[in-house]
Amino acid sequence: MEEAENSNKQPREEPSTRCKVHDEAASKVEVLESWSNAVVHVVESVAPAVVAIASRLTFRDSGRSFEQQGSGSGAVIAPDGYILTNSHVVHNAREVAVHFTDGSVRSAETVGEDPPTDLAVLKVLAAGLPYLEIGDSNALQVGQLVIAVGNPLGLESTVSTGVVSSLGRAIRSISGRLIENIIQHTAPLNPGNSGGPLVNTRGQVVGINTAIIAAAQGIGFSIPSNTASWVLSKLMTQGRVTRSFLGIAGAPRQLNRRTVRTLNLSTEHTVVILEVTQGGPAHQAGLQTGDLLIRIGDRDVATMDDIYRFLTEWPAGKPVKVTILRLGKQLEIDVRPSEAA
Repeated sequence: MEEAENSNKQPREEPSTRCKVHDEAASKVEVLESWSNAVVHVVESVAPAVVAIASRLTFRDSGRSFEQQGSGSGAVIAPDGYILTNSHVVHNAREVAVHFTDGSVRSAETVGEDPPTDLAVLKVLAAGLPYLEIGDSNALQVGQLVIAVGNPLGLESTVSTGVVSSLGRAIRSISGRLIENIIQHTAPLNPGNSGGPLVNTRGQVVGINTAIIAAAQGIGFSIPSNTASWVLSKLMTQGRVTRSFLGIAGAPRQLNRRTVRTLNLSTEHTVVILEVTQGGPAHQAGLQTGDLLIRIGDRDVATMDDIYRFLTEWPAGKPVKVTILRLGKQLEIDVRPSEAA
């Protein structure tokens, strides 16, 4: 009897590891498809506001004048025809033509440019153009997904994706100027993408792509959107950015909480001086590489943008008190900023 009962029992089935592997693979595919769909949606909404820029540049060498064709991309940032791009794309341009994704071409005038940040604003006669929303670059985090969109001539709406790999970089522009507070990302760029937008997954502009390092594959750089917004307001109201300068290059640095409490600072971030220009105001005042610049005048310094904004409002030649930390000691130094060339 017992043998009969045992013979009727079915063998117990072990959970299938094959099903688990299949489910995990399916889950990964869903994540990739979700990301792919997000990119497609962003590109569809952003691409109509990304333009190609063709310019006829003039320059002089050994007393002779030459012409050269320039090209790049740009982002429409207002429906009435204002376009944000790189300064080097239109610098010394005799003529500027803007090519839109609908096939139309409009001539543009340069409202203003700011070589120290490699930014320029163009204006075309138009109304009701698709335009992009400018986001908050201070909210970016290392590892965050970003999308670079360009519109180089003949290659409409080129798209690449990547992640933010570093914040607060400093690089040399084509003219040799040091551009600071740069976003470094891994979205591959082409030379014709200069001036095009770097956007987040909401389609907001978080940077303006400015340069690539040809010898280093997969490294791109963008001017932060917060810097671009500030420069944009100056160019649209004044046609240029007037600023004093200290003659330093710096990068963000986080302070420990004890230092913040002791100095009664409003932020846990400051700027470390990476370079002091020989003979410049900072050099003459005695500032040194490695100093932490925590306050200028009555304003705490958290980023290089804080210094830029202060110096834009501060008259050249007027002394200002700069507070630094050097080897753990707080020092106050009077610096007399000069007018930037």
